Amino acid sequence: MTDLLTSIQAALGLPPTPISFAAQGALPSAFAVTDLACASIGAAGQAVSELLSQQTGHLPTVEVDRRLASFWFGTSIRPIGWRVPPLWDAVAGDYATRDGWIRLHTNAPHHRAAAERVLGACADRAAMAAKVLQWSGSELEQAVVDAKGCAAQMRSWAQWQNHPQGLAVNAEPLVHYSDRKDESTHAWRGTIAQPLAGIKVLDLTRVIAGPTASRFLAGLGAEVLRIDPPTWNEPGVVPDMTLGKRCARLDLHAPADRAVFEKLLKEADILLHGYRAGALEGLGFGAERRQQLAPGLIDVCLNAYGWSGPWQNRRGFDSLVQMSSGIADAGKRWKQADKPTPLPVQALDHATGYLMAASAIKLLTQRLSNGRGGSARLSLARTAKLLIDQGPGTDETLRPEEEKDQDTLIEQTPWGPAHRLQPPLKISGTPLQWDLPATQLGSYRAQW
Repeated sequence: MTDLLTSIQAALGLPPTPISFAAQGALPSAFAVTDLACASIGAAGQAVSELLSQQTGHLPTVEVDRRLASFWFGTSIRPIGWRVPPLWDAVAGDYATRDGWIRLHTNAPHHRAAAERVLGACADRAAMAAKVLQWSGSELEQAVVDAKGCAAQMRSWAQWQNHPQGLAVNAEPLVHYSDRKDESTHAWRGTIAQPLAGIKVLDLTRVIAGPTASRFLAGLGAEVLRIDPPTWNEPGVVPDMTLGKRCARLDLHAPADRAVFEKLLKEADILLHGYRAGALEGLGFGAERRQQLAPGLIDVCLNAYGWSGPWQNRRGFDSLVQMSSGIADAGKRWKQADKPTPLPVQALDHATGYLMAASAIKLLTQRLSNGRGGSARLSLARTAKLLIDQGPGTDETLRPEEEKDQDTLIEQTPWGPAHRLQPPLKISGTPLQWDLPATQLGSYRAQW
């Protein structure tokens, strides 16, 4: 744990300050998933502590609960009398190929359509399995990617280390900061209780990693406005991930909506985005244009496979990166299973999200000192290397969840009432708390 935390602190530019960890046990896994959860959440808490130290002269203590951190890396919402929709599409998952295994990610309708353009229409998993078995893994992976879908052949860590993309992303820093010379006057408007009060966060991220970052920032008092395209939905994660946010829709191909977006960006302090490399440039909102519209902007982004190498523009998700990078293969061997065995939670997503939040807060702290904006880039695949380098996990278990692990407050969501788990992080004097319940995508107007 100490080495993992020290690596993260160094990557984020944080001092090697000790952090307290409470509770015992860990998620059973081939890799140290609970340690990753604790270290990434703890680093985000430390970034808050450093900001408060700069502004108040007092350095708050930081403590992470191992059990709650592990649970939050799964899901934080506990519905009362209703259920969150399924996380996975009916045909998403792992399939045997002629020479190994492949994962098809079909949660978004257009991603399922891409897979079916290659394989033919499949009514169920049995039909899909029969078709996949006729292909080699590498050929099918490439065919689905060429069709603008999402797939990943299962590789070992050794294979990934020698793969052109593995070589590229493993050589990248965990967090790649870029300084900028643009300046703007921004005074601290927060308090010890809400350090990010007055901070406007424009959130263009989806699914889990980026939304984890913006949810954390919202819990510290930031005003978060999430923007999605007109038809996008992710019903399996929205109740968990929209806590504390307002959610609106814009079509960045439409002139009127582009004008609204520019107005929002001009007033934003932090921009979070998870587009593939070059995607915002293609929409006319490249780094230079963003800086021109919003001097002093803190610009934090992530992608799946890294920012260099042949796959830097490849669509990807946590479960696919686990297949590509050797995690699912190592899990298969660790469990002595006959199929790919992923991590017990989507830890690459959640950890990268907390690292994004920590990066944003670190850049905000710098801006309060020198007036300059800055940017940070992260990727799921580089976080995978961080986890793999930590070494083997454990067959420990966690004490099962209890009623006292949940907050007593009832959150009134559009789907029904719910409890949230108690926050896994304690910063002395600064409670993580959210003013807004989870909400449907597109339920607010696109305005601050």
